[in-house]
Amino acid sequence: MALTESNMLALGTKAPYFELEDVRSGKPVSLDDIGSDVATVVMFICNHCPYVIHVNPEIVKVANDYSQKGVSFVGISSNDVEKYPEDGPDKMAIVAKVLKYPFPYLFDETQNVAKDYDAACTPDFYVFDRNLELVYRGQLDGSRPGNGVPLTGADLRAALDAVINREPVHPIQQPSAGCNIKWK
Repeated sequence: MALTESNMLALGTKAPYFELEDVRSGKPVSLDDIGSDVATVVMFICNHCPYVIHVNPEIVKVANDYSQKGVSFVGISSNDVEKYPEDGPDKMAIVAKVLKYPFPYLFDETQNVAKDYDAACTPDFYVFDRNLELVYRGQLDGSRPGNGVPLTGADLRAALDAVINREPVHPIQQPSAGCNIKWK
């Protein structure tokens, strides 16, 4: 496991379009389906990464809290499942059910969506405004496995609060850090 930071896609980037299968329903879900007129959060996550496992409880809390405010969320796993079978769609569906993900969990088999978003690690968070323009990319908060910093979702929550209130998101943003995406 190599600690990898976000590539920090340029702010203002238009959300790249995607259409991927939701592992729970088996149905395709596109950016058009989940795009919100408030904010849309795209998260690159996976099942096996200890950094994702660490933040999963707060991801669920943030998604539950902000879905009520009109924010939409989607989780995408782009890892190579031949080398990391625990990140395959069947196991993704189990994890989504057990953790009660309140958002679609999509499988990016070709890894093209991760490339389009310039995703580098899991977890990697992107917040798009009502125009689907990137206003935040980076960490959930400063908590990492073993560092003793409590999970709060502070960075992601601050960005979402700004977007909801139609205020500018602070331009100084800390990259997320976690396992590198397992490229084919």
